[in-house]
Amino acid sequence: MSDEEIFEKIKKVIVEQFEVEPAKVTPELNFKNDLDADSISLLEFSLELESEFGKEISDDDAAKILTVQDAVNFIKAQN
Repeated sequence: MSDEEIFEKIKKVIVEQFEVEPAKVTPELNFKNDLDADSISLLEFSLELESEFGKEISDDDAAKILTVQDAVNFIKAQN
């Protein structure tokens, strides 16, 4: 799966979960700073990524996912 395919799937999850316009989802988007995500919404996001990609995300790994690009890099590394 290419970076672009991973990004598009993650973007879909972000748009649905955080109710943000698709055009605002960029690789640099920071979950806490740009989306005001709290620990619960970040946990829900991690669970959605696990479901979407079929990969388990540990709490330690989830804590390292600060931006959309971090999420793309994590998923890519798991494949």
